[in-house]
Amino acid sequence: MKHFLKKLTAAALVAAFALTAAGCNTSIAERREDTSSTLYVGYVSSAFPTTFMPWSSRDGIAPTVASLIYNTLFTFDEETGEYLPSVAKSWCYTDYEGKPLVTDEGEIDYDEVEKYYADDSRQYMVVKIVLHDDATWSDGEPVTAEDVYYTLDIATDNALSGHAGALAWTNDLEHKSSGGVLEKQGIYTRNHDEWGTYPYAEDGSDTVLYLHVRKVLGAIATIFTSILILPEHIWEPLVDEDHKLNSEEPSGEILKQYQNPVGSGAWTLDASRSSRQMIVLENRGTDYHLKAEAGSALYKVDTIKFMLYMEENTAIYALLKGHIDILDASMNSNYLRLFEEEENIYLSNVEGTSIQTLVLNVSPQEQYRNDMRDILANADFRKALALAVNQEELIKNVINGAGITASAGLMLESQEVLYNPEADILSGDYEARLAEANEILDGLYPQKDSMGYRLAKGRRISFEILANPGETELVSFLQVQFQKIGVEVSYKAEGSMPEDTYLFEGDFDMTFQAAIFSVANVDVMYDSHFVSTSRASNYGRLADETLTETIDEMRYTLNQNLKYELVKDIQLQIAQLYYKIPMYSSNVISVARTDRFTGYTASPGETVFNEDTLKQLIKVV
Repeated sequence: MKHFLKKLTAAALVAAFALTAAGCNTSIAERREDTSSTLYVGYVSSAFPTTFMPWSSRDGIAPTVASLIYNTLFTFDEETGEYLPSVAKSWCYTDYEGKPLVTDEGEIDYDEVEKYYADDSRQYMVVKIVLHDDATWSDGEPVTAEDVYYTLDIATDNALSGHAGALAWTNDLEHKSSGGVLEKQGIYTRNHDEWGTYPYAEDGSDTVLYLHVRKVLGAIATIFTSILILPEHIWEPLVDEDHKLNSEEPSGEILKQYQNPVGSGAWTLDASRSSRQMIVLENRGTDYHLKAEAGSALYKVDTIKFMLYMEENTAIYALLKGHIDILDASMNSNYLRLFEEEENIYLSNVEGTSIQTLVLNVSPQEQYRNDMRDILANADFRKALALAVNQEELIKNVINGAGITASAGLMLESQEVLYNPEADILSGDYEARLAEANEILDGLYPQKDSMGYRLAKGRRISFEILANPGETELVSFLQVQFQKIGVEVSYKAEGSMPEDTYLFEGDFDMTFQAAIFSVANVDVMYDSHFVSTSRASNYGRLADETLTETIDEMRYTLNQNLKYELVKDIQLQIAQLYYKIPMYSSNVISVARTDRFTGYTASPGETVFNEDTLKQLIKVV
């Protein structure tokens, strides 16, 4: 892959571009002739969706489009650790009567929260949320607390939602419905509080609600930032157990709403101009409740046109030739030099927020066990594998230097509040690490075959790494590194839907997995990656009692400082289990043209197509 660009010819790119463009319903020269404030965004996929479920899948362009059409309650700022307004403008913890637990300055008083709730036997905390007074749906109807109640209520009701992910999002919400029947109330609004439990807006507006959440400081994270709020007046009349909110085969009015979504976000779908080759979004302008300074529209682009390209090199050629403004993708580092030599190009190369790991199947289900996988259950063997990984070499050769090494604790140094340097136990002199790895394996599997590979029960120790085609080069370099300790690995194609085919079932030897841990998600993601074995990110089915106990203690402490210290302890435990071995943290590389717009920006983990860019773009011509 490193020399792939050198082998591409201009003729091949032109031919590929012509073939792809021929299938589109728009001229490839449209952008060049367009004098409006329209942003042309290239996207690589086999096809675009023509319907948009309220809670779209995480695949392809669907979540990007959904996040523009709909709002969550809040967004999370990784730099400050604060929840920023979205459809809601403020929140706080309260006592059981609804009195805010805040400082004189109006900030969350975490000391008071800990003291108040630690002294009470009730197993929930109260969270107050206040919506924006002037937030509206794109059809003009006001956004109310009843919309939020409906959204969160149906998220707990799989019989109506048909969306398993929503159950995870609301896992820490003390509320439950089934088939439209309330089983446990944990959401309170003016119209869903027959006992007058809490105070609401004095002016009578329906903008205040209260949530009962588990005594977990991170309980609000997915509720606030993962669930797109839905319009009750659209969906409540349509959804029942026979017509679920999320359907693979929608019909009638539900299909109509999928095709013409009504959201509270800043953008609306222009269905009349959208197709499987292009998606057109229009800016609501000052009709959107969030505004820039002086009350002007928050976003500076009038229209976004997502243009479909079926192959990455074709999309890159389209950008270079001026047919699109942005390529909405993190590109392979092989393309860095190509863009560095071009004019009118903004090249973004920012730090990533994820760590690529090699996951070892340490505890497969009984039907998927074999002699090789049994070897991976030995923590000393796993340690030898981890010691043999040379992250510096992988960064240099696999991602062309566009990345950084990662701690065995799987937390990036940029997470300053959480990062524990003591968990970085796989750094230091590589030759010394190799020597230690071979010493470990000499004690476990001293016999070798004629090629120097170690033997177990007379058979070569050999594992398959389940991966996608883009990861073949990484597998190749790991083959060389593991050969140095006498362990053989080979590439195995994961195919489509690998989670369902192999990973959730535990039918694999090793695989790659990106891990992102932050202040906002440790409560949910630590459990998903290292504890849960039910369709979670714990692919290798790790079951470590000590780690589980520490994660539970971290989740349920109400002392924020102790919570952060426990996260540091968890990192050290993760490191010493050698279960998810860090490969590197790769940069996010993306590109845009500057001949029509300037003002592109990207924060860590982002491409240049992001919210901040849309807020500050300036049209050049």
